[in-house]
Amino acid sequence: MVILEESSVSKAAVRLNVTQSAVSHSLAKLRTALRDPLFVRSGQGLTPTETAISLKEPVLRVLDGLSSLTDQRPFDPRTEEMEFVVAANDLQRELIFPRLWREAHEDGIPLRFEFMPSGVPSISMLRDAQCHLVLTPIPPDAPDIFQRRLISGAMMCFYDASVREAPKTSVEYLNSNHIAVRFAGGLGSSVALRGADIPDLPEPTLTVSNFNAIPSFVKGTDLIATEMSPMHIGPLRDLAMAPLPFRSDGISLYLVWHERNNNDPAHIWLRRRIETIADDIARSLRTADAA
Repeated sequence: MVILEESSVSKAAVRLNVTQSAVSHSLAKLRTALRDPLFVRSGQGLTPTETAISLKEPVLRVLDGLSSLTDQRPFDPRTEEMEFVVAANDLQRELIFPRLWREAHEDGIPLRFEFMPSGVPSISMLRDAQCHLVLTPIPPDAPDIFQRRLISGAMMCFYDASVREAPKTSVEYLNSNHIAVRFAGGLGSSVALRGADIPDLPEPTLTVSNFNAIPSFVKGTDLIATEMSPMHIGPLRDLAMAPLPFRSDGISLYLVWHERNNNDPAHIWLRRRIETIADDIARSLRTADAA
């Protein structure tokens, strides 16, 4: 299954934390048992045969069934070796996980994380077990995908107050220089402005691949960024923030997971810790808005 996802024996070995020869030996045994090469070399990688592709769903169902056998096991986070792969962009990662890991470490909980960029997440990220959780404002939708809304916020204007003021009209906003995040696949954070009460979406002067890159470009310039309000306690904390000079819909962050993990005690524990931190962030945002 991992070779199918990575299209490489060496990459599969790294991901499984075993030697390349061990993966090659297991693949050779499967080829003999199934009487099919399963993978053929194509350029720099491996291409699955029709047999390998047809086995993907049945194998995943078997693995999910084996995983479900442990759902009712006794669970103690202090004795459980927990390691999670989380797909999240830098906003979600910085808002939630530094505090989560710090609290777990203080409680003596042996918790490990591996983070991968979520970009615009696909259903296959979860179905193919590339990650355990996704945090995203654009949740994939499918019957076997679960989601919970964590944090909602208004779209706001971020800028350097030592250089400029926030735009006061939609015309001034549209005539400003904009910086925006654009993920792999072409979609960006400005997707939240679709349906806003302006005639056209602004064309960004600069596009970057993550939110942490925004402040270094905005500082000392007249650039503005249009992002959700929780950014002010996240990557854009060093910039001034003001409401947009027109009506726009808010945006939410979602916690997303596959049904195979829904009843796993360790997964439930992690989701609850994430939800607790998100609830605290939401309360602090409401307090700030009221002030």
